[in-house]
Amino acid sequence: MIMKKVNLGLIGLGFIGRVHLRNCLNLNSAMVVAVADISKKALRYAQDLGVKQLFTDYNDLLKQPSIDAVIISLPTYLHAACAITAAEEGKHVFLEKPLARNPKEGEEIISAIRKNGVKFMVGYPLRFSSEFVNLKRRMESGVLGDIQAAYAVNVAAGPFFHRAESTTPRPVPEWWLDKELTGGGVLIDLGCHMINLLRWYFGEVLEIKAYLGYRFNFDFEDHAICIINFKSGTSAVINVGWFSQNTALSIELFGTVTHARAYYSPASKAITAIKLILGKTPKFFIPYLKEVSHFINCIKNDQAQLSGEDALKDIETIARAYKNQIMLNCDA
Repeated sequence: MIMKKVNLGLIGLGFIGRVHLRNCLNLNSAMVVAVADISKKALRYAQDLGVKQLFTDYNDLLKQPSIDAVIISLPTYLHAACAITAAEEGKHVFLEKPLARNPKEGEEIISAIRKNGVKFMVGYPLRFSSEFVNLKRRMESGVLGDIQAAYAVNVAAGPFFHRAESTTPRPVPEWWLDKELTGGGVLIDLGCHMINLLRWYFGEVLEIKAYLGYRFNFDFEDHAICIINFKSGTSAVINVGWFSQNTALSIELFGTVTHARAYYSPASKAITAIKLILGKTPKFFIPYLKEVSHFINCIKNDQAQLSGEDALKDIETIARAYKNQIMLNCDA
């Protein structure tokens, strides 16, 4: 039986949570019936957009029988507790990346999902970005030949980006600076995107080595270079960092016939703001809209979804990288 509409609850209204909120409000196949956040300002934001049910405790949201599924955009250390509780309450779960802080937590989440028979998906928007989807299609068509090597870059400012709307620096949320709460630094934050994408391209990882940098002298890495060998025979270098105010996001494939590159080119802040005012979907929002639409369709049509086991492999690969690391000497 196909559901008419999926009733959604959104948990966490930080930056990405608000992206999901705006996208979901534009979906014909879903309805946002409730949100949860500890910030009263965030709840007012949702209320101004028409959301009626507001909660400061996500457990109260999860107890609502009218909610079919939840989108969880919480800090990483809260992923396991929230996703497991949601599954136990019979809610389908869309969880922001990374799956968890470590493989053990990830396994606990997957176990709860299986036990309670709900659908589950981890948000990896690059798999829904036209640039990277088209590059994969070109690779699979054979026009590049056999892919000998790949180079993936995801460099940005991370938690340290300048807020243009403010004349004074805005404090970084405390959890971002606690390695125990995040599970690591840039390698788990941005590296999981690139590892997930390359695994989608090339399959199982044979071995991985990580070179970690500490430019800002925290106890977590703000720069990482990984070398990966895949069982398929392809080798890849991943370069991720939190050291630049300008985003660089790309993948280049080097084949036995030719090479090809896909990259993300962000739209200007002015164009993004105009589209938001006009109620249109900005370029940055589109892959997030597509991934949530996929999740909703899987629920409505009782289809298979992107598996949690796949996201667990990303965390396991990252754990191997942290174990097999060499520190770089990067002075501020």
